[in-house]
Order: sequence, then structure tokens, then C-alpha cells
Amino acid sequence: MSKSITQDMAYRQSLMKYAEKYGVGKASRKYNKGRSYIYFWRARWDGSAESLACQSRRPHSHPNQHTEAELKLIRNMRRRNPELGLLELWCRLRKRGYTRRPESLFRVMRKLGMFPVPAGQYTYVDISKVRDPTCWDSVTNVPLFW
Repeated sequence: MSKSITQDMAYRQSLMKYAEKYGVGKASRKYNKGRSYIYFWRARWDGSAESLACQSRRPHSHPNQHTEAELKLIRNMRRRNPELGLLELWCRLRKRGYTRRPESLFRVMRKLGMFPVPAGQYTYVDISKVRDPTCWDSVTNVPLFW
């Protein structure tokens, strides 16, 4: 974290000092902020502007994520049985110790790239490469995408 005081931090610092001197209700009216906003920052404030910096919202861990053993089991089962549907695969995985729901299996398999793109779905086509006016003989040979 940088040591410089940002405008937001200076604004919150002045808000906290005003709320400390005149109360939260008066500060919320003057600064046009909700009382819950002021109470939130007042709980963090220790008197310094650095304590009013925005903190990361990134989770520190993912305790319920799939384990490496589960991922290995999914990869091996899919490799050995590529023709199985999702629920059939899930049932066989359950017999081998997989304890999660089918939705979790679907999410992990999609993340691992185990689902091919269906044949009926459109993919991105670069139109500048498709439209080549030099290849048209006459107006009758205009491509069908027009």
C-alpha cells in the first residue's frame, strides 16, 4: 500500500473529525452521507488517515474448492468415459467417493474445458477477412451474408 494520502482518505479524515466533534447525525447531514457509512468508517478509524484507506475485498482462501484428488478423479473418469453425460458421470463419481452436487461438477468441468462448443452455436467471424470485394465477379455473385 502506498504511503500517500488520497483525496478520499483526506475526505474521510475530515468527516471523522467533524463526527467526533459534533456527532454522527450532524456530520451525516453536512457531508450528505448515511449514518451507517459514518459508523462503518468510525469503527476502522484509529486517528490516522492511513486507517481510512480502502482495503482489499479479495478472499484470503477458498475452503470449499475442489481438492486435487477430486480434480484428478474427474479428469480420469472423463478421459476413460468421454461418451458419458453429466449425470451419469456424476453417479459414477459418487460411487468412487465424490461428495459434491452435480452443479459443482458442471462448473468445474466447464472451467477445465471439458465441454466442446455445440455445433449449432455461432463463433466469432472476422468480417474484414470474409468481405473481400476483389473476389466478386459481378453483382450477381455477392455473398449470401449480405
